[in-house]
Amino acid sequence: MRSLSPPLRRLAAGSALGAIALMMGALPATAADAPLDKAAVEKIVRDYLVNNPEVILEAIHALEKKEQAATEASQVAALAANRDALEKTGPVGGNPKGDITLVEFFDYNCGYCKRSHPERKEAVKKDGKVKVIYKEFPILAASSSEAARAALAANRQGKYEAFHSALMTHEGRLDTNAIRNVAKDVGLNIKKLEEDMGDPAIQKEIDDNIALARELGIRGTPGFVIGDTLIPGAIDASQFADYFASARAAKKADKAG
Repeated sequence: MRSLSPPLRRLAAGSALGAIALMMGALPATAADAPLDKAAVEKIVRDYLVNNPEVILEAIHALEKKEQAATEASQVAALAANRDALEKTGPVGGNPKGDITLVEFFDYNCGYCKRSHPERKEAVKKDGKVKVIYKEFPILAASSSEAARAALAANRQGKYEAFHSALMTHEGRLDTNAIRNVAKDVGLNIKKLEEDMGDPAIQKEIDDNIALARELGIRGTPGFVIGDTLIPGAIDASQFADYFASARAAKKADKAG
């Protein structure tokens, strides 16, 4: 289970204390009993919690579940509101006629993206029915932006996936020379590539991706969207396969409903 942040943990503990205090304060005093004062109630509460610490854990777990449910509901709503922006813009890979869509936000300088790349590629190839939408999300370095613009320019020459994979598997520092060398290796027209990289429409697509990521709560890379599920961070091929199956099951259930 995901851990609460310190402020929320303190809130949960405080809620447990407050609830017990209210219950103790609400107890009716008999004619023979004097009303409990604040110090007496606090001592009773403290003694109770010392002897029953699981009460605080129960409050923390309940708050964690409530917070997680609220986060998931918010994410589902954000995904639904931005479905067109997610699935109708960006370079396409995998099976363009696939029955489910995987959207990937990434940065070419991200080590986790590079590690996840072969896992995602294997899972998509093995499945055969997944459409991939690539979202350039350069947030780590100036060379990330340059590489993202080059990749979108490569898309205009019909070589996006080849260039994307070459950048993801590139070893060593990514800079202008490295980006141009990769472009040459995959057979791109360098002059056209450089001209297209300066097109404001390409920068706008990147800016739109960054705005979309923020709207969805994606703060780092990689980030994946499969169906109504947002997955932050790298996952392996078997996990991709599980998410594909879940997306199909949800889609089938929606149709049946």
